[in-house]
Amino acid sequence: MRARSLANLMDADSALAGLTAHAGRLLRLQRAYENAVPLALARYGRVANLKLGKVVIHAENGAVAAKIRQLATRLTDVFCQCGVQVSEIQVKVQPDPTRDPNSGPFVGATMDDGTKDGISRLAEELPEDSPLSIALRRLAATARLKR
Repeated sequence: MRARSLANLMDADSALAGLTAHAGRLLRLQRAYENAVPLALARYGRVANLKLGKVVIHAENGAVAAKIRQLATRLTDVFCQCGVQVSEIQVKVQPDPTRDPNSGPFVGATMDDGTKDGISRLAEELPEDSPLSIALRRLAATARLKR
């Protein structure tokens, strides 16, 4: 039996060929999305589906979803330029299950010594397991000092 490429095998089966074509359209839309929005937004949104002219975009959180919704008209135009007829863009908040929640865009605040010490003291006054105390300790630990 001759070896055949994966692409040839997928094209030989009509169901797989349809799935391959759909995946290709989604990939084309994802690339167009990434080129049409700011980089910070592109990292936290992804084209999830296209069905009957409706593009579904998953956003990492509500803030990203709101910004993508503001850009819906622009994205519709960009997608149409890619040759895909789009009548609606639906944005859903759907965090990426593979993303580490602690590896988000937060890179540390810039503050002076007095501010950092004040935040640390406040965190110590709160119950150790309180969400606010945990957040304040994290903020103080990752803060960069102003020069």
